[in-house]
Amino acid sequence: MDLAADKAAGPATGPAATLDDLLTPALVLDGRRLRDNARRMRDRAEALGVALRPHMKTAKSADVARVALAGAKGKGVGGVTVATLSEAEYFLARGFTDITYAVCIVPQKLGRVAALMAKGADLKILTDDASVAKAIAGDRRRFRVLIEIDCGEHRTGVAPDSKAMVEIAEILGSGKNVTLAGVLTHAGHSYSCRTPAAMAKIAEDERAAAVAAAERLRRAGFECPTVSVGSTPTARFASNLDGVTEMRPGVYLLGDLFQAGIGTCGVDDIAASVLASVIAHRRGENALLIDAGGLALSKDRATQALPDDQGYGLVCAALTGTPIPGLKVTSVHQEHGHVAADGPLPFDRLPVGAKVRVLPNHVCMTAAAYDRFHVVDGGGRITAVWDRCHGW
Repeated sequence: MDLAADKAAGPATGPAATLDDLLTPALVLDGRRLRDNARRMRDRAEALGVALRPHMKTAKSADVARVALAGAKGKGVGGVTVATLSEAEYFLARGFTDITYAVCIVPQKLGRVAALMAKGADLKILTDDASVAKAIAGDRRRFRVLIEIDCGEHRTGVAPDSKAMVEIAEILGSGKNVTLAGVLTHAGHSYSCRTPAAMAKIAEDERAAAVAAAERLRRAGFECPTVSVGSTPTARFASNLDGVTEMRPGVYLLGDLFQAGIGTCGVDDIAASVLASVIAHRRGENALLIDAGGLALSKDRATQALPDDQGYGLVCAALTGTPIPGLKVTSVHQEHGHVAADGPLPFDRLPVGAKVRVLPNHVCMTAAAYDRFHVVDGGGRITAVWDRCHGW
């Protein structure tokens, strides 16, 4: 989307050309940081010898996906990963046909899946349940299915050495129009790690579980072309991905304070932030208020579990996105953010009406409130406006 299409972004006189023109709160994306983050993960995938299938549940943007997939070498890219069927529909409409829907399917959604397939999507769906496998196998329409493997998170998935896994494969194999596409796992428990060594250990557990599942299925007579793993921490710190065909990290593209806190990125790598305006001073309390509260920032307190608690987000200079020393959002109401400082708050630098950027704790939750990114390249000029999808 170009600036002319940004009909609701700026004041009534026309679209916003700079951050200073932009109505707040608004979601800002640093294009340079995004491109750097994308390049590093493409290089990482090439070094590990796997395809990169970025998870788009955070960015929810075709333009971000194009940056993520640009210039890949080696085994190249493996399309995109999504977390909702709305995302699958959005990406297909924008030319992305190779899509993995990485949430266990329920039978009521098979019609939507079939409609996407009929429109040209190479859409892979996910199950860990025999009854769902029966519903898929009994449907006359065409489906491509991955079996989800539990590698230690204990959220969804079957154990790689379980009878249930082979039973699901056998049921799927009985369907005339069903293709068993392979196995998929996700080491979400890597987010509980605090050291590179611990994340590398979880990465190996993730790899080993997926590979063991694939090998067991092959011994049972099933093809297993896809062996898929993925999380940003494990992609960043895996020592090898032997036997794996693709990885699916996602939050690495935008970054957030939690990721910086566990060491998968630096604060200077965080590409997404919320632009907010100072709306009130409370000099007697050494505090000020901004117009970004719980809805604009989210109430995720992920960094509370880390040694450096960042409140509800770090306050940064609007033009550069550089943290203002000591300033953070310490509490939120629905539309108000309370900013406090370690020392005297620089009220003269931040008069009422001044703009700031806030780096998020958990960018997936923060970005979900917005329908567009306002893209900047290291300054205050808006170079593009990129749409984002919503809903399920």
